[in-house]
Amino acid sequence: MAYTCTECGHSNPKWLGRCPQCQAWGTLEETGPAATSVRTKAKAAPAGRRAAPITGVDGTLARARPTGVGEFDRVLGGGLVPGAVILLAGEPGVGKSTLLLDVAARAARASARALYVSGEESAGQVRLRAERIGALEDSLLLAAETDLGVVLGMIDSEKPDLLVIDSVQTLASSDVEGVPGGVTQVREVAAGVIRAAKDHGIPTILVGHITKEGTVAGPRLLEHLVDVVCSFEGDRHSRLRLLRTTKNRFGPADEVGCFDMTETGIESLADPSGLFLSRSNTRAPGTCLAVSQEGRRPMVVEVQALVEESAAGNPRRTVSGVDGNRVAMNIAVTSKYTKLGKHDVFVATVGGVRVSEPAADLAVCLALVSAAVDRPLYSRLVAIGEISLSGEIRNVPNVGLRLAEAARLGVTNAVVARGALENVAVPAGMRVKECETVIDAIDVVLTGAEETRPVWKGSRAPGQEAPV
Repeated sequence: MAYTCTECGHSNPKWLGRCPQCQAWGTLEETGPAATSVRTKAKAAPAGRRAAPITGVDGTLARARPTGVGEFDRVLGGGLVPGAVILLAGEPGVGKSTLLLDVAARAARASARALYVSGEESAGQVRLRAERIGALEDSLLLAAETDLGVVLGMIDSEKPDLLVIDSVQTLASSDVEGVPGGVTQVREVAAGVIRAAKDHGIPTILVGHITKEGTVAGPRLLEHLVDVVCSFEGDRHSRLRLLRTTKNRFGPADEVGCFDMTETGIESLADPSGLFLSRSNTRAPGTCLAVSQEGRRPMVVEVQALVEESAAGNPRRTVSGVDGNRVAMNIAVTSKYTKLGKHDVFVATVGGVRVSEPAADLAVCLALVSAAVDRPLYSRLVAIGEISLSGEIRNVPNVGLRLAEAARLGVTNAVVARGALENVAVPAGMRVKECETVIDAIDVVLTGAEETRPVWKGSRAPGQEAPV
């Protein structure tokens, strides 16, 4: 008998408590007779598959073709490449099927044949969604099928220009043992679909389920076989959806696309920064702007903090949209200025955006101090910098790009790390101050005396009052 790991697909002739390949515990399951070892003999390559000089290879066959969905094309590196296989994973109900149905309809609208295979919903349910988002096209072919052999037959007969399979865990092959979604079935389904996509040059999008840990369900081999791995993220209580790439053979692997989930479908957000700022123009204590960079896109977000005396013995630390570990470190650093040990601290972002990079540390620290002393910061102030345990402000990448994005949204004041403005063009109308420590930054934007402040770099002339 053979035992196969449900996480990575590793096969072992005897049962083990721990998989020797992925080190997961309790994942080896009995799958059938052990395969006999066979040595593959060398053979001559066919005429059309022989090695050729790289200069003679036609590179136009790997050119990306736009889908019409701007943010989707941005993440993929320009569009869909013929023969490319894309794995799109996400939580249930986040909008994966709606997004791909819109992509397939746009392809059909551009005189292409698109085949949408649904293994989770009936054809009638998919049509109702298509009516709601305006995706009814004659060139959009729809099939509700879960048999891999039938799907491969459809591909051979219809010869579509785009293939969408929703989802890879619902398809199964009658020639392979195992339940749909199991390691053996997912491996066979992925291999069959990828082989058909490469042979016919069809761009294919596979929808994948995720586990409770947030990883793609099935063997890890699935992510290695496909060309692009994307994750579709979003909060159920927010309209914002983010499409991230973790692997991309045709473009950058760190790009992020933003979408707005509406009643009529999913719309691309070319400028999402406005969603993450509060509408109020009043200066409130405990608020500061930060610039988070998602992939190559800078986004201005608003960080809010609330500090209250704790009525219980153990003060609470509650965060939303930010990293709790980094907030705890920022609280410890700012305790040199104001004591927060016996206070409840709440830190959140506006609009449901998640900020995980260290560039928002300075904004969190300034918001905490502002909330603790109940005094507002400068109006339209953005803080960019990472905070060390000693309170030093460290520089972060792409400061010029972040300042330009903040200036575009009307931000006029900024605080950055010492030396961050070297070889950086300060946007016109913006006053930027370089600070070495958190205490220096607090002294500048909250409590400092005018005589001891260094001159701001930017459009502010020497001796000019700092804006309040």
